[in-house]
Formats: sequence, structure tokens, C-alpha cells
Amino acid sequence: MTTIAIIGAMDEEVAHIAESLSSVTTAHHAGLNLTEGTFEGAAGTLRVAATVSGMGTVNAASATQYLIDTYAPDAIIFSGIAGNLNRELRINDVVLGKTLRYLDSDMRLIGQSAPGTDEFHSDPHLLDVADAALDSMGIHHIRGVIATGNYFVAGDELVAKVKEQTGADAVEMEGAAVAHVAARNDVPALVIRALSDEADVEYEEFRTFDITDYANVAARLVLNILGRL
Repeated sequence: MTTIAIIGAMDEEVAHIAESLSSVTTAHHAGLNLTEGTFEGAAGTLRVAATVSGMGTVNAASATQYLIDTYAPDAIIFSGIAGNLNRELRINDVVLGKTLRYLDSDMRLIGQSAPGTDEFHSDPHLLDVADAALDSMGIHHIRGVIATGNYFVAGDELVAKVKEQTGADAVEMEGAAVAHVAARNDVPALVIRALSDEADVEYEEFRTFDITDYANVAARLVLNILGRL
């Protein structure tokens, strides 16, 4: 049976996904609330394991490695939100992480270790599936560059610096870490980022945003992707 691991941005997102699974079980390990069940995909029954990693690269990396070690997934799907750095995009558009780069790491050093690369990529087949799912839902999206770092990016000066360093379309705090760990384990990964803001608000304001609607849309998107696998 094909196994798909899902990392969501919110507990509500995972809860919505769980509503469409069969034979659901839950557990708590390594600081993670884990949901497991089955789902009927295009090629047969999928085993699905879903959780929320928490913010930051360490939380994302540790959650990804735990899912790989525990469930041996055939693929990992990571959905979440990001700040927009692309003038052609708008809030609620989606950036699929064709390329993921760290914005606060010297990859000349990190790249000397497995998997021996200075940037990371979502799996081409999973990108194709996500494209089709997003098209069917009428959601505007691109395959782009996502920058990941352990600090909150806001303000013209910092945004300009990130763009110059990475050429990114979106900026967030987890995606490259998920893709990095997945690549290290030879597991195909897909990083999906919905744009929640224009990277022009401070964290104190951002934390008050109501992203409940995002959880609903993200869950529907992930389920749409699962239905095509």
C-alpha cells in the first residue's frame, strides 16, 4: 500500500483531512499529534499519516524525519502559508516549491553533506499532480522559488535583501527544511505555500490573522491531490 505523509500548517487542516479518511487512529509522539487513516486514491487505497510540525526549520525537520522513520512514506506533502515576494501574485495565490533555498545558511558548508546540493526541489510528478488539482479548484498558482529562514521577514529593506539573496517568490520558515530532510532520505516531497500577506507586516500583527479559511482550502487541496495519486 502506498503511504503518503502530510505536514499541515494548522490542527484544523489536519482535522478536516481526517474527516475524509477511513479507519482513523490518533497518537502523540515526539511532540507531534499524529493522525493515521486510509484514503481511496486514483490507483488504489492510500495509507495517510498527517501532523502539524510547528514553526521553524528545526520543528519542520524533526517532524519530517519522524514521519519518515515511523511510516516509511512513499511521498511527503507539506502545505502552509508564506509571505509574498512576487509583484505578479496576490494574497491567496499559491506558490508550488519547484525550488527551495535557505536564506540564512551557508550552503557551501551544508552542501558538503548528503544530499550534496545547495538547493532543494519538489518532486516533478507531485508538481504535475498539484498543478492539475489547483487548476481544477480555480486557484491561481505558479511553480516558483521559496525561501526558508528562521526569522520573520517584513519590511522593504529585509524583503529586498531576501529577494537579492534567493530570487524567491515567497518566504517562510519551514519548506526548505522539509525538502532537505526528504532529499536526504530519498523521499519525494511537495511543498505548497498559499500567500497570506505581502511580507509587509510585523509578526505581532501577523499573529492576529485569522487563517481558518486557509485550513479549509488547504485540506481540500491536499485531498484533491491524494485523489489523483
